[in-house]
Amino acid sequence: MPDTPTVGRRERKKAATRQAIADAALELFLEHGFDRVSVRDVAERADVSTTTLFAHFPGKEALVFDREEAVEAQLIAAVRERPAGQDVVEALRAHALGCWVPMASDPRLRRFTELVDGTPALREYAERMWLRHADALGAAVAEALGRDMDDVACAALARFVLEIPTLARGRRNPAAAVEAVFDLLTDGWRSQEGPGGATAGADRG
Repeated sequence: MPDTPTVGRRERKKAATRQAIADAALELFLEHGFDRVSVRDVAERADVSTTTLFAHFPGKEALVFDREEAVEAQLIAAVRERPAGQDVVEALRAHALGCWVPMASDPRLRRFTELVDGTPALREYAERMWLRHADALGAAVAEALGRDMDDVACAALARFVLEIPTLARGRRNPAAAVEAVFDLLTDGWRSQEGPGGATAGADRG
């Protein structure tokens, strides 16, 4: 497979370029505000052409949420790739504690949140993105449990789970907040899967 190293280098270079663009964008948006920075400004800061920028990001708002595809993929993987015998809620609890809690303690999160909350275009984009994540997670849960894709209980669980980062944000003990919400979800969710999450392993084939 002589092409593998070349492909690997190409993908690493693309990933590095994408990250450089996203980092430049966030720096500028935090410095000057989202509305006062143009796409051309971001391209110049990242030392790329605007064509290259749009090859990596579909629009200006997407520059702020550069990790959202990965975030959604990780959520779905937490459900689909959970260990045998582990129910859906516990798999999502483990994901939240491992991925979301460390981010809740990042001092940069406050400035990022202020940027989004203070910019109408970003708030609207974030709301649409949240709904896409909720739909994708709800569908993954429904698939895992052998339910219809529009199962209301699965959709509700997905939406509750996606509210947890907001509920934990700014609390002195984010991990305890995450645990408290998942304890509540677990008490209400047991009846959906049966004692001990009996259907969790059986319905994955």
